[in-house]
Amino acid sequence: MNEKKCALICGISGQDGAYLASFLLNKGYAVYGTSRDAQMSPFQNLVRLGIRDKVKLESVALNDFRSVLQVLMKVQPDEVYNLAGQSSVGLSFHQPVETLESISVGTLNLLEAIRFSARPIKFYNAGSGECFGDAGERPSDETTPFMPRSPYAVAKAAAFWEVANYREAYGLYACSGILFNHESPLRPERFVTKKIIAATCRISAGSKEQLYLGNMAIQRDWGWAPEYVEAMWMMLQQEAPEDFVIATGESHSLEEFVEKAFSYAGLDWRKYVEIDPELMRPADITIGRGNPEKARKKLGWQAKYRMHDVVRMMIDAESGKGRL
Repeated sequence: MNEKKCALICGISGQDGAYLASFLLNKGYAVYGTSRDAQMSPFQNLVRLGIRDKVKLESVALNDFRSVLQVLMKVQPDEVYNLAGQSSVGLSFHQPVETLESISVGTLNLLEAIRFSARPIKFYNAGSGECFGDAGERPSDETTPFMPRSPYAVAKAAAFWEVANYREAYGLYACSGILFNHESPLRPERFVTKKIIAATCRISAGSKEQLYLGNMAIQRDWGWAPEYVEAMWMMLQQEAPEDFVIATGESHSLEEFVEKAFSYAGLDWRKYVEIDPELMRPADITIGRGNPEKARKKLGWQAKYRMHDVVRMMIDAESGKGRL
């Protein structure tokens, strides 16, 4: 009987971490997850997915090399997924130092600890389509240059090059998934998609509130998070480590997202939405669109769900009709 494969997920309490844990458990993995304080963290997303008692949880401070090395030596994982760090683009303008440190230093410590351990660990790093900045109408692929326009994107770009450097310099199996926006009911309300969905459901149930938004002309490539974590796993099953863009290949404006949400609830969005200049970002990407062709050809991965599916599934889950 083969021994179970072991995976360590850094950032297991977030949207992607929880869905990835669920996916790997279904694949028969032993799953470990980290948090700054595993004793105190509620791990609400793991609870919502019904897997809280199926994963083993460890406390680790990713900005402390000794802490990272200790957990790596204790768990002895076959695969490490780095999904940790400050995850909000908007928040990164208010917390640039914390964003840069949590993403770039955390990634560097994981890479260095894997090198130090001298074990054949496969490492996945969560990159971001935000790194491309305003690439224009042409969808971004693995050869598109980075032009980050937020502290979050700068941090993700730094982490991407750290991974590339360790792969080339030390022969580590390390790769980055350059993921475009992917949403789900597990998103917290500081993310605009969840903010829209939650407000739509409350208004539909009789709330008299208005929904305040920033720039509604921005376009994003929105996908479904549970599909995207599958691509992460697929990257680590390849013979050689490579970076991949993961996206739907379609872009829609925030206004379209809002219109789709309200119309699905039988409402006219124009009656309930107001623009708040305070919610405009210092710099923003006009169009975000990825080209997932390499992932389709090499991994056999393709997004099944598009923006309108994501809206429908998020509203169904929010109103208690759908699954997480």
